[in-house]
Amino acid sequence: MVEPLTLSGPQKMLLILPLCLAIAIVYKATRIKHMRDLPLSVGALWFTIVAGMYSVGLGLWAVHFLK
Repeated sequence: MVEPLTLSGPQKMLLILPLCLAIAIVYKATRIKHMRDLPLSVGALWFTIVAGMYSVGLGLWAVHFLK
């Protein structure tokens, strides 16, 4: 029998990090002209995506609890 893992709130929030990293790698790998620019480009895009998603989530959380 297979038992699913139970994840806490912070563990669920950390699952977004590898997902955003995979998206950033694939997107930037198709867009850049020189592969030497890949690590810096991926890091910047990854941070932007993660910060944006956490900001939207925090904003929605605030609207929900301040309502």
